[in-house]
Amino acid sequence: MKYGFVRVAAATPELRVADVRYNTKKIAETVAQADKAGVQLLVFPELSLCGYTCGDLFGQKVLSDDCEENLRLLARETEGRKMLLFVGVPVRLGGVLYNCAAAVGGGKVLAFVPKTHLPNYAEFYEKRNFQPYTGENTQVDFFGEKIPFGNKLIFAEEKEKDFTVAAELCEDLWVPNPPSAAHAHAGANIIVNLSASDETAGKAEYRRLLVRAQSAKTVSGYVYADAGEGESTTDMVFSGHNIVAENGEILKESSLFENGMIVTEIDAEKLSFERRRINTFYDGRDLAGYCTVSFSADRGGEKLTRPVARLPFVPQGGALDERAELILSIQTAGLKKRLAHTNAKTAVLGISGGLDSALALLVTVRAFKKLGKDLKDIVAVTMPCFGTTDKTYNNSLALMRDLGVTFKTVNIADTVRAHFKDIGHDESVKNAAYENAQARMRTMVLMDIANDTGGIVVGTGDLSELALGWATYNGDHMSMYGVNASVPKTLVKYLIAYEAERLGGKLKETLADILHTEISPELLPPENGKIAQKTEELVGPYELHDFYLYYAIRWGFSPKKVFFLAQTAFSGVYDKETVKKWLVRFYKRFFSQQFKRSCLPDGVKVGSVSLSPRGDWRMPSDACAEGWLKELE
Repeated sequence: MKYGFVRVAAATPELRVADVRYNTKKIAETVAQADKAGVQLLVFPELSLCGYTCGDLFGQKVLSDDCEENLRLLARETEGRKMLLFVGVPVRLGGVLYNCAAAVGGGKVLAFVPKTHLPNYAEFYEKRNFQPYTGENTQVDFFGEKIPFGNKLIFAEEKEKDFTVAAELCEDLWVPNPPSAAHAHAGANIIVNLSASDETAGKAEYRRLLVRAQSAKTVSGYVYADAGEGESTTDMVFSGHNIVAENGEILKESSLFENGMIVTEIDAEKLSFERRRINTFYDGRDLAGYCTVSFSADRGGEKLTRPVARLPFVPQGGALDERAELILSIQTAGLKKRLAHTNAKTAVLGISGGLDSALALLVTVRAFKKLGKDLKDIVAVTMPCFGTTDKTYNNSLALMRDLGVTFKTVNIADTVRAHFKDIGHDESVKNAAYENAQARMRTMVLMDIANDTGGIVVGTGDLSELALGWATYNGDHMSMYGVNASVPKTLVKYLIAYEAERLGGKLKETLADILHTEISPELLPPENGKIAQKTEELVGPYELHDFYLYYAIRWGFSPKKVFFLAQTAFSGVYDKETVKKWLVRFYKRFFSQQFKRSCLPDGVKVGSVSLSPRGDWRMPSDACAEGWLKELE
């Protein structure tokens, strides 16, 4: 795969207990199926070559010999295939038996990874047949060839530096300090787990939680392959619960009690970036003794099978209401603290009839209620000028009235014209001065009203505007607290929609109309009474820019990778040329407008991306975009 994506699979084939030849045949069939699907990393369950429930048959020479011989045959099935395979086998060494993961690729057995922690409680009795291995790496003779043996092995793809893998087995995950923690510190971006976890009521939820948590703690991809139908049902049943997780997120999961294979991609490049970003990830522990085993599994050109969300800042599925309430509560808590700390008598906001000012006002109302303050001390001001339309003006009045706050109308047209006269600007010249004079005048009005009423100005600008520099410097760019500073435009819409449903009545109708209003700064005169200046026609669709912001800034992806993901996510919505056009625009504006972000007002962080110069994003205002633009060209 390209751009750091590794196609992985967890497979539970049909098997027969102790019938090694039959199991090898079924595993080989799955290997062929996975190869056709472009799988680079394939994981089978614990002791899958013979079956986990062999009991005392593990001590029989016939079984051990069969496993060794058929493992050699299975290895040959990987010759010419660009794939790393892990299969569970018993391995004899030094007169004892070990429960191992055999790493196979390129037509040969690459290494054996023995299980560290053997369960010997309740229905499990592994110590009856196997020994735990806690020693240093060594070698085992396998048909005359010395094969690495140990649980301090990192498997590294020859060309893809981020494609690094380590293995642990079943119970190793369930202990307080899983081996995968050390594996991750040693450089393994992907952890595989060969497991035989029997099914009991409630266990699937707990197993899922463990996999998610360990992938999050180790900032890794985690491929969990579980034993399924075919194991002995003497005292246990196995459900084949296969899971692939990435940094705390479940990417793919099988249905219980259905043998088969799940396939998805893990973004190893993304994991490497996150580990570099988190300066506490590497704790300096002694990692002596780890060895690297090379393999080849590079492929190119395949399309992604994992979904790429068009709106990465917006929660998916049924969690939207819960997440919306949480974000609004975070915004409210930040503003509440600032109002209390400054002993502000009022909060002053400019209300345009658009999305951002509506959200800021809704949050301010929440903060005042939390403080037990009179909503009449919220001073909401609408300031019509040359570009204001009847629709936005009436919506602003309706919103302020329905929320029960103090509202004022200050028409700034005459004041702006007087300013034009002062600076010698011809009003017929509708340039940047014409537009920005209105924005700065509005800010001055708000600041002066705040001074006059003993309050603070609550800013309304959002994260998307800050990323693009779509704000007038020392105009709407400035306030005394910016409640929307880390809320991207695509999320603003969902927060307002949530509040509309929660509040109901006339407010719901007004907010719905605001949601369906063209996004515009309204700084140019209307055309036939309608908005003439449409933001998304000028700077590009916000859904694209928010997508770019998330992947380029939060995850540090290269322009090529962002472009690739955008084409995947917006297939059928925007063509390739449109995606590229606005991506170029994004990089140009993001770099050239940093000076505006270097002096931002305070504003609470609500999600994983913030451009605050005091927190998440420190960038020279004079940094050049040439390297990024060159890659796009």
